[in-house]
Amino acid sequence: MVAAPASGHGKTTVATGLMAALARAGHTVSGHKVGPDYIDPGYHALATGRPGRNLDPHLVGEERLVPLLLHGARGADLAVIEGVMGLYDGQIGGDGFASTAHVAAVTRTPVVLVVDISSASRTIAATIHGLCTWSQPPVDVVGVILNKAGSARHADEVVRSIGNRLPVLGILQRDDGIEAPSRHLGLVPAAERGDAAAALDRLAAQIAEKVDLAAVVRLASAAPELHEVPWDPAEALGFDTLASLAAQPASDVPPSVEQGALAPVSKPGEGPRIAVAGGRAFTFRYAETVELLRAAGAEVVDLDPLTDTRLPEGTTGLYLGGGFPEMHAAELGANERLRRDIRTSIARGLPTVAECAGLLYLCESVRGPDGPAVPMVGAVDAVAEMAPRLTLSYRTATVPTDNLLARAGEVVTGHEFHRTHLTRAATGHAAWHLPHAEGIATGTLHASYLHTHWAGHPQLALRFVQAARKHRGPDLRHHGDKEATAGLVDLAVNVFDGPRPTWLDKALVESVTEADAYPDASEAERAVAKKHGRDDVDVLATAGAAEAFTLIARMREWRHPVVVHPQFTEPEVALRTAGHTPGQVLLSEDDGFRLKADDVPDDADLVIIGNPTNPTGVRHRAATLKQLTRQDRLVVVDEAFLDDDVETLADERTSGIVVLRSLTKIWSIPGIRAGYLLADPQVVDELRRRQTPWSVSAPAIAALIATSSEQAQDEAGMRARELTDRRRHLEAGLHELGIETVPSTAPYVLAKTGAGSREALRGLGFAVRRADTFPGLSDEWVRISARRKSVTDDLLGALRSLHPVLRKPVGIRHSGATVTPL
Repeated sequence: MVAAPASGHGKTTVATGLMAALARAGHTVSGHKVGPDYIDPGYHALATGRPGRNLDPHLVGEERLVPLLLHGARGADLAVIEGVMGLYDGQIGGDGFASTAHVAAVTRTPVVLVVDISSASRTIAATIHGLCTWSQPPVDVVGVILNKAGSARHADEVVRSIGNRLPVLGILQRDDGIEAPSRHLGLVPAAERGDAAAALDRLAAQIAEKVDLAAVVRLASAAPELHEVPWDPAEALGFDTLASLAAQPASDVPPSVEQGALAPVSKPGEGPRIAVAGGRAFTFRYAETVELLRAAGAEVVDLDPLTDTRLPEGTTGLYLGGGFPEMHAAELGANERLRRDIRTSIARGLPTVAECAGLLYLCESVRGPDGPAVPMVGAVDAVAEMAPRLTLSYRTATVPTDNLLARAGEVVTGHEFHRTHLTRAATGHAAWHLPHAEGIATGTLHASYLHTHWAGHPQLALRFVQAARKHRGPDLRHHGDKEATAGLVDLAVNVFDGPRPTWLDKALVESVTEADAYPDASEAERAVAKKHGRDDVDVLATAGAAEAFTLIARMREWRHPVVVHPQFTEPEVALRTAGHTPGQVLLSEDDGFRLKADDVPDDADLVIIGNPTNPTGVRHRAATLKQLTRQDRLVVVDEAFLDDDVETLADERTSGIVVLRSLTKIWSIPGIRAGYLLADPQVVDELRRRQTPWSVSAPAIAALIATSSEQAQDEAGMRARELTDRRRHLEAGLHELGIETVPSTAPYVLAKTGAGSREALRGLGFAVRRADTFPGLSDEWVRISARRKSVTDDLLGALRSLHPVLRKPVGIRHSGATVTPL
């Protein structure tokens, strides 16, 4: 144990130098730190090549000190522990609890003093004598290293005054070149210093030259044996007893074993994937945190918020530990893509733990020590800036209400260590009571200034992993065809279920005769242009709307693409596949899922929206969509379900607007993959250059030509009117059952039938489209296609059987009652 009379005597310098010098001498060294400090263990890790670890009885409990020491020192032949403050200084009012002497006594570790002698000579001997004899608690002081000697004469005077009371193991001269630079929370972390390795080499050389390393090793070897069992993360989580508990009746399982804790540890690649922030801005994290996450079955992946532009693929949990985001605010703020990805993911329910720096990063903005406020993630509605004084204190926290990590009434120990404060407090439930309310917590988010050591409270890690295991996020590649399996009545796929016109079938069949030549879509594009009253150069034929989304995603290096949700998810998939991180504009049920122009961020350079929107059926005003246009912005409007041309933007050229159309739905040809887009000629040319040659097949070309005729337009109008009648019949039946719906103008209805209703309907032979894969919707909602009245009546009967309470009409309820269908 490296200890001192007080802070500032050189404990970190000497302890780190000893670790490095001993490691370079061939020893396997483990480094440890008394107290909660994160920065010193970073230097210890650099010196030893092993994780630096903390020993703090307040954070982990006195009973875990020796097990954690043995765990950290597993495989090492020497452990060096750096003390904290003065030898006997601990928790205020705790009579030395959590002091260096306390930890030395519990771990039965011999103590080597480091004493700064720069301002005294013979008095140093008196100081050392007092430290050796005060013994509250009793410790074994076995040697001293004198630091910052002014001269050889000065050092000799101090050594003579000490005499044979205590071995002098080494004398260091004043050398500011081996001291680490500091900032408002202490030393600058090793990960932030480009010169750290070189400085450590100089320090190790000086320690090896001026300290008797052989004597240090002999003193360490004389320490008494520790017979306790090393700490093990799996055992700490209770996994050593789970097998026997699983075999017991539920009534016999101890209440401390929480429901879900008996879940087996995941196989590699099958468990939750938790991204853990690191890099220069997030250097504060206890080594046992990651070990507990892995022991609970999680795959832990690195995330550097300064350089990574998106969360790692497949992330189901996010851990943002401590660090110095205020010192890196400009770089963090400039990484807009990652900020947007994190904000969107948290809004979707990504389980997220944020401690101190993590809390700041999730705020709306952070003001550093010498600069303006910089935008951060914006997942927490608070702002942060530098505080006039440092907050540094042990805390005992009570949990006010159940949340992601903790349960109401639990007591957790931790510490605060920050020089910032929130100038506008976050709204929502507090994460802790200290006793003042601290942080914000929900079922999926836990963000606060309080640092906790999960080795002392392993249930926090287990709950986090359990939440991450359950979270998969919406399956953006899930579509109605996955619901409509054989044997079920299909109300999930939005394809007109009547027969195709004979003239369309004829055109498709005849197109096969042209399969011996490469397809040319020019004639189809001219036919589409004539249909919409547009110039030929405004039209690009595509292999369905899906190809159009892919072309647009790859069109440019979009700075801030946004998708308006809930809506068809392929545009977001296309953007992500192209390497973009799209933002989401989530429309509110309270507003009837209707867009207001100012909902879209001003800096968005690509906006994608459906009209009417799938799955809500809400039709936005053409004037509102035109208001979205800006210089250097492209607005993409998917009109796949706009069958009656009301509020269409397809029939006129509007600068900055791209309109997508598909033949799949109303013409019942999903297997043909036929569609088109209409836009400014420059946009069409840019997209055409990115289009794969001959991507539009001969049958698709034939379908585009055939459905652009006047005869086809008359047929389309009749089909649209029939679908409107079907939808109204469906809506009326749902309202009679008292089921809430969103007023629709599309051939489907979004209905709130309740959680579990989709699976129940499948059991009765009906397939409806799940809605929880649309961002912004839960499993309470389903999308129901408008079918023939007899099919709809059968579905309504099934719903009535599932909801006996609804057999008697209870009145019509609409989501967003102020919204009137067009």
